[in-house]
Amino acid sequence: MAGSGLSDQQHRSGAPAPEHAASATPPALAYVVAVPARLESSRLPNKVMADIGGQPMLQRVLLRCRQARQPAAVVLCTDSEVLRAAAEGWGFPVLMTSPGCGSGSERLASVVEALTARAGGAGGAAARSVIINVQGDQPFIDPAVIDAMALEFARRTPTPEVLTPIYRMPPEKIHDPNVVKTLLAADGRALYFSRSAIPHVRGEDPQQWHAHAPYWGHVGIYGYRADVLARWDGLPHSPLEHTEKLEQLRLIEAGITVGTFPVEGDFLSVDTAAQLEQARRLAAA
Repeated sequence: MAGSGLSDQQHRSGAPAPEHAASATPPALAYVVAVPARLESSRLPNKVMADIGGQPMLQRVLLRCRQARQPAAVVLCTDSEVLRAAAEGWGFPVLMTSPGCGSGSERLASVVEALTARAGGAGGAAARSVIINVQGDQPFIDPAVIDAMALEFARRTPTPEVLTPIYRMPPEKIHDPNVVKTLLAADGRALYFSRSAIPHVRGEDPQQWHAHAPYWGHVGIYGYRADVLARWDGLPHSPLEHTEKLEQLRLIEAGITVGTFPVEGDFLSVDTAAQLEQARRLAAA
């Protein structure tokens, strides 16, 4: 019986051989980029259609997402017929959502089954499908970051619930409330997200805090395992989410692990008129 891979005891007892690679290897993960967008923005109305370098901001976001190699599709999720018509004219599929959605994640959760189908995973399995949420106000999103997220999901065991990229923040952004910061555990989990500078460095000039602690910025895209995103509406109300106006805090308060991975660069989300002008300068450079 040499070479059979069975022990003598297994042969004597008639026990089946243990299953190895064929059954132990799960199906590959499938990915889809979903871009939630609406026209009504409290801080900067109609910002996703603002012109940046001769293109509406939303078009720039969709086109850059399409350059990523790992996702099967890039889908706009919106409640706006104006945005639907524009995106379809640019060649992108659209899923219509309720105007009552309170955040981008809630918008995607409302159409998670359709997004899972777009990802094209084996049998449409939600646990093997990843929804990559890219905000519609990131006109310079790097396609390589989207691909890096997909590769992070693929290499980690077990498959993460949620992942998000982070970057080392330059000193001038640490105290800007329009830039979201991430506080990390030793294993890379996100402990908290805030518009305030975290950690607070006691007894030091705030302008010198960067010399005493690392500060991590949040890129503002999320990778959700589809079965986790499907639970969004059932998560408890989050006072922290309401206070900071940061949807990812709902996950933290609910005890869902948000993993992180570092990426290089500086990242711009357009939330204010000043940031829109900065984006226009960058596009013209």
